[in-house]
Amino acid sequence: MNKKEVSEIKKQFRPDQCAISRICGCYVDHDEHETIKRMVSSSSFLTLPEEEIFKYLEIFKQTLSGTIGKNLNNIEFPLSEEATGGKQEFLLKLRDSKLTDDSLVELFFDKVIETFDYPENYYMILIHSTYDIPGKTLDDLELFDSSDEVYEHLLFSICPVNRAKAGLSYNPGTNSIEKRNRDWVVEAPMKGFLFPAFSDRRPDIHNLLYFSKNAEDPKDSFIDQLLGCSLPLTPKTQKEAFNQILTNALGDDGDYEMMKNIQDNLTELLETEKDNPEPPVLTKPVLRNILESSGVPKEHMESFDHSYQDACGDNKQQFLAANIASPRQVQISVPDISIKVHPSKMDLIESKLIEGRQCLVITVDDHVEINGVRVRTMPVPQEIEHASKNPEEASVDITTGEIIE
Repeated sequence: MNKKEVSEIKKQFRPDQCAISRICGCYVDHDEHETIKRMVSSSSFLTLPEEEIFKYLEIFKQTLSGTIGKNLNNIEFPLSEEATGGKQEFLLKLRDSKLTDDSLVELFFDKVIETFDYPENYYMILIHSTYDIPGKTLDDLELFDSSDEVYEHLLFSICPVNRAKAGLSYNPGTNSIEKRNRDWVVEAPMKGFLFPAFSDRRPDIHNLLYFSKNAEDPKDSFIDQLLGCSLPLTPKTQKEAFNQILTNALGDDGDYEMMKNIQDNLTELLETEKDNPEPPVLTKPVLRNILESSGVPKEHMESFDHSYQDACGDNKQQFLAANIASPRQVQISVPDISIKVHPSKMDLIESKLIEGRQCLVITVDDHVEINGVRVRTMPVPQEIEHASKNPEEASVDITTGEIIE
């Protein structure tokens, strides 16, 4: 699924668009010794009180929020799980039952409890919904009176449940300030999935969309055991693997200018593709082209081939450009010093040899601040005048105005 398709499904979680037929819930109490299933519920969604409907719709939208390739990942079922008795078949039975089979729903909740390793209380929500997919014109306008396909799907959310913070509150009944009741509060979802996926604006039973609020903690074992699927590398792991590929490919020849060119090319790719609903992927040919156009010597490209193969194996593993480079910030680090700069301002920082020492030189104007205090960068005229009259004591280059150490 791309961001346009995710957005299209999210729009269905509004009171005027809602087509949710059934909602099932399960509250799990976790203490030091055991995990207890405290409550299981099942009802028609539209019979809930209006205030509860609004709260649930917000949770469902949050389960489809985030960045594709970070918080939201497209996951494909392996063929073994699509066979009879596989985990995909179980999800299809669950969907086709429209969640009216209580024993099947409870079995699903039990499977989650067995595989989801979480040391606190949580609330699981499973819904069944149907979307009449409207046709579209060539200029992408929806034809709401033209629908020839239905997207029947499940959305699953896991929400942490925590006690409200201790504090004081106003009691209108007694007209006094009292200790607030510490209720158990259902918070924003931390994990979830949409099945089947909505790809090319139609149901795709071979894939699902997985949500993780914390992109660096996707709960790989949970997905593997519950769904039989494998997740892609996390954004941090992608970045580390990409950096290792560059380090191995460049060897000792990777200099500042070359890395600046690579960053410029990655930023340009992100800018060019920013309106594309599909996130740009750094495939092997794309990355090879970026390295070659950035000045990486041809003799290093063989090392690149080996490094890429080691990191990506059968090439099913992908690097998303947004996980590798940021369009907002580049970080340059040396021991004890870190510089953050917008990619478009990289030219203000140069690598120069000054008095036999390799230096990073930052071009500045007369606006420099230290801890929010503005300071001058040029010596005052009196210093220049004194230097010109007393060259033997000169500490200022009178031609440039720079102080000489």
